[in-house]
Amino acid sequence: METSAARTHGPGPTHPPQDRPPHDDAHTGGIPRVVTGRRRTVLLVLATVAVLSATALLVGLLSWVPDRSEQPRALTGDERERLAAMRVTNHRDLRAGVRVTAGTGATRTELVGWVDWSRPLVYLDVGGPGAGAERGLLQATPTVVLLRPDPTAVPTPAPPPLVPPTDRWRLHRPPAGQGLAAVLDLLFRLAADRPEPPPDAARRIGGATVGAIPVDVLQAPPPAPGTSAPPAPPDEHPRYWLDHDARLHRLETGLAGVGPVTVQLNRADRPTLRPVDTLGGRPGQPRALTAAERDRLDRLPARLRARAGAAVTLTAPVAATNLRGSGWVSWSGRTAYVAVADLGVPERRTLLRVDATGVTRADVPASAVPGTVESPGRPPLPPPARGWLADPQRAGEVGGLLDAALRAAGAPGRRGAAMRIRGDTVAGKAVDVVELPASGGPLRYWIDRSGTLLRLEVRTRADVWAQLDLTPATVPRLAPAPGRPSRGR
Repeated sequence: METSAARTHGPGPTHPPQDRPPHDDAHTGGIPRVVTGRRRTVLLVLATVAVLSATALLVGLLSWVPDRSEQPRALTGDERERLAAMRVTNHRDLRAGVRVTAGTGATRTELVGWVDWSRPLVYLDVGGPGAGAERGLLQATPTVVLLRPDPTAVPTPAPPPLVPPTDRWRLHRPPAGQGLAAVLDLLFRLAADRPEPPPDAARRIGGATVGAIPVDVLQAPPPAPGTSAPPAPPDEHPRYWLDHDARLHRLETGLAGVGPVTVQLNRADRPTLRPVDTLGGRPGQPRALTAAERDRLDRLPARLRARAGAAVTLTAPVAATNLRGSGWVSWSGRTAYVAVADLGVPERRTLLRVDATGVTRADVPASAVPGTVESPGRPPLPPPARGWLADPQRAGEVGGLLDAALRAAGAPGRRGAAMRIRGDTVAGKAVDVVELPASGGPLRYWIDRSGTLLRLEVRTRADVWAQLDLTPATVPRLAPAPGRPSRGR
């Protein structure tokens, strides 16, 4: 597996061998060459530059330390205005690079990446000795956390790749108000669309510099909603390193159950972030379909029926779990048959059959289906003879996704309201991502320029997108499962 360093850094630069001098020591009888005056001057200049660089680095490292030559005092009118405008400035500036240290010692977690307050979205590499099972890449909104775990990653995190990997993302449910969830909540709360008057307890405790930028170190109660806990003494309030343009550069605070937290913002590091497909994919500019796109959409049902069927791969973060699946959809037989793995229950697989009469399911051991829990193989043929039960819930959102795939070959529905969300690629092919309204929520077709449906997406109740990838294949005859209950069950 790739490590954090491998995710972000390619091979190091190739340096040419040092040029040999025209006369090496072998030609001078081993007598060292005399350092000329010009060369001595160059070496002196280089040494001076090195000393100055080291001094500048040391100053930079110490620049966060507030100047304690003055006593803490109440804020001036200008300082109060800048503190009140701080979150609005973050919201206006859209994005920033971020480095977070949470906790101390063996429980310390480090997060490096970016925060986009305008979307809002954070994209981070999670590391440090206390990261545990959360070590890896992370993307999150205020309501959803996706994790791509990488237990083999190096302990020290590095900025994640700007184009995120497409595989192994899963829905993550950290306990609310604790650990990682509390840190993410803090990052999102650093922005607001309107100013907030600073509390009377706010004070200035000193000044500092960030590079060449002077900042004021201000201390104020946190912006979190009030709780039943007693107020903290002023010395324990968060500290804000704020410049004269109301831009935040550093925050030091404490979080219950986490310990001390330091947030450093790089205001110049602000690339456009790309959400993974589970969060809706990269930003686009929705618009009405062109005539060619409309024609491809209108012809899609007939094309699917002509293909008869396809092999399918399922990726579905739903509720509090993550499902993966593989199988077939038969448009000629109006039937879907898939094997589904729950990442939280690796020893079991669920076989699902969906058709016009309903949904049946059978739980089987993992050994009955090839592949792994992350990538299960196709369901067994013929189907198991026993264990099938009717599912009155129609397999929930997974069943709804399979139903949508079967309906794609039927009546046009509300295709007149379709919008092109963006262009994208899947399986190496350029596609148009077309969104249609549906009774269960928006539905997205990924259609390539030949009119082939390559992916189908539905939004789940977890506020993420579940995907069904379709690959042209010869579909076996999907006979009814043995022992299937009758329609009058």
